Amino acid sequence: MKVVLLGTGDSPGTPVIGCHCRTCENARKYGWERRRFSILIKNEEKTMIIDTSPDMRYQLLKMNVERVDAVIWTHCHYDHFAGFGDFYRVQDDVVVYTSPEVHEDIGKYMDFMKYKPIEVESYEPFKVIGLKVTIVDVNHPPLRRAHGVVIEKDGYKISISGDTNIDIPNKSIEEMKNPDLFIVEALAPKFHFRKHMNAEEAMLLSKKLKAKKVVLTHMSHFFPPHNVVIKKYPAGYDFQTFEFNGKKEKQDLSSFI
Repeated sequence: MKVVLLGTGDSPGTPVIGCHCRTCENARKYGWERRRFSILIKNEEKTMIIDTSPDMRYQLLKMNVERVDAVIWTHCHYDHFAGFGDFYRVQDDVVVYTSPEVHEDIGKYMDFMKYKPIEVESYEPFKVIGLKVTIVDVNHPPLRRAHGVVIEKDGYKISISGDTNIDIPNKSIEEMKNPDLFIVEALAPKFHFRKHMNAEEAMLLSKKLKAKKVVLTHMSHFFPPHNVVIKKYPAGYDFQTFEFNGKKEKQDLSSFI
């Protein structure tokens, strides 16, 4: 199983159009970006995408992906679903999993596309591309539903926070506990947000979950440039890759990037 962070940025990405802050200017000068959030999961020669970023076309071309076998949407914000049409137009029968409420909300924008919506409920595991997947409820106001995702295979566990503030239901905390890899959103280092976590909160949550490895994503230009922020926080970067090969007891987790 392979996990790739296709995009580690927030809704405007980095650099932000029209912004000349230190981080955005550094990104322009040195040619790096944080594209919008999306995660690729490869297993058994099949591909699943968690959230379809507006940068999806570039992300899939970069990874040489020719077919998407399944999609999971975590919530109905533009930066998490708008790239769906980038591969919908070149393949048939796209299968998309999420809760009924998220399907309904995104469906208002996708009514011209004929895909296969599959409704799943939080805390009820389902199988996709040979993986056990469970969505969990998180808190991303004012949305009525938003989800984190838990993926399990061969004893490994990956927990993905989704867009959320720190007030995650206890049932979701229990479901996400003890991950080998925790992919957690952190919009800024220390500012307080109603909808999101900052890096300090993300690290506290990681400790609460007893995560073995942590990587921050959904990061904004409020963070300093990557070469600076990585000295303090486990900041992710676009196309960062994690591989889980063989049975867990035989795998050296220290080999992760």
